[in-house]
Amino acid sequence: MKILIIIPTYNESLTIKNIVDKIFKINKDYSILVVDDNSPDGTSEIILKLKEVHKNLNLLTRPKKMGLGTAYCSGFIWALDNHFDKIIQIDADLSHNPIDIPELIDESSHYDLVIGSRYKTGINVVNWPLSRLFLSYFANIYSKIITGLPIYDSTGGFKCFNAKVLKEIDLKNIKSTGYAFQIEMNFLTWIKGFSIKEMPIIFYDRSIGSSKMSNKIIFEAIYMVPLLRIKKIFKLIS
Repeated sequence: MKILIIIPTYNESLTIKNIVDKIFKINKDYSILVVDDNSPDGTSEIILKLKEVHKNLNLLTRPKKMGLGTAYCSGFIWALDNHFDKIIQIDADLSHNPIDIPELIDESSHYDLVIGSRYKTGINVVNWPLSRLFLSYFANIYSKIITGLPIYDSTGGFKCFNAKVLKEIDLKNIKSTGYAFQIEMNFLTWIKGFSIKEMPIIFYDRSIGSSKMSNKIIFEAIYMVPLLRIKKIFKLIS
């Protein structure tokens, strides 16, 4: 079984070595793909140096900052082209604990998509500002009400897809570039009839570097959610 962990990066030079080392410490047979948007802080140079130590570390460099959604889609396409069986998303900043990866993979033996959920059993978030917590929590309620998506944490970025799911989604036609990408991918997975499992995790606010959240990302999520509902009603998604 071939397992790929995708890490999108933009200016993550302070964190990338730490998460790469932690993942390979858990299992040296995992493969990692870092998708870097030409970070000016030298993130890709650090990866190239780490590749000398970790044979299963790969780097996909893009010409400029193009957004989280397109970074993951580029990674998904790379994963399918290289015949991986399970594809995991994880943040570079250690907000998601790599120690949860084996359980995520185990659960994916029974479900097509497994989501590391911050809200399945309440609110399992550490050190987030209250304003950011409210934004995230109510965004998930909004998404659930509007789309009908039966998920408590539709915006979370710690997931494991079985390859067959990604093969059924037109990755080149994904519209979202920011965090709405997570909602869109979950929605398409659900609409296509694949099974989804939420696995409770604890999410830690990043302690190094800065968040990529912006007003543009928030507004994209606001209009993308009803757009998905409209597409569902008029059967524009199948």
